Amino acid sequence: MTTETILEGQVILIDKPLTWSSFQAVNKLKYILKHQYDLPKKFKIGHAGTLDPLATGLLIVCTGKFTKKITEIQIQAKEYTGTITIGATTPSYDLETEIDATFPTEHITEALILNTSQQFIGEIDQKPPVFSAIKKDGKRLYEHARAGEEVVIESRKTTIYEFEITKIQLPDINFRIVCSKGTYIRSIAFDFGKALLSGGHLTQLRRTKIGSFSVENGVSPEKFDNLPKSILQ
Repeated sequence: MTTETILEGQVILIDKPLTWSSFQAVNKLKYILKHQYDLPKKFKIGHAGTLDPLATGLLIVCTGKFTKKITEIQIQAKEYTGTITIGATTPSYDLETEIDATFPTEHITEALILNTSQQFIGEIDQKPPVFSAIKKDGKRLYEHARAGEEVVIESRKTTIYEFEITKIQLPDINFRIVCSKGTYIRSIAFDFGKALLSGGHLTQLRRTKIGSFSVENGVSPEKFDNLPKSILQ
């Protein structure tokens, strides 16, 4: 890479570590690029799709003129792998908050799990988690939630192209999902538990693909100093 190619535009594939925010990952890259390539203070850089701090995996970062491609990248199908833990729910639908209710699991069989997963394939109605960054009345939903305020969340349509159960070791169910933009995997975990007549929450999540971009070609922000050419598209 050179100063000129960065300003003209690069697509950089990052494997975001656990507990890092997407903002932190982009800021780390911005710091490295500015200091290694003597870039202008306000050079353009941004990511194509937020990952929660408790998720790992593919974060696509665009620089320079390629920031115009962000919307085009964001609308592509995304692939995730992860784990749903059955028998309990949390307010955030994941491990950000503590368990608030427990449910029976004795009736749950492998056949029930596989059959239930098929109910989620296609266009579905989904309510985003209350602990999300969607704005309601001028505030993020998570701001309302942390203030103890109740808000009405409207459902939205999303599409699940593939929902594969890869391993069952109750209470944990491993999965692979391919879905459209705007899908909340945390909501799928909650709804999946409910469909099993139990409860569920997301305990692990990794984004593996966005369109043709794969996390296999990505590096962690901390290794970006020795960035291989293979992650430049």
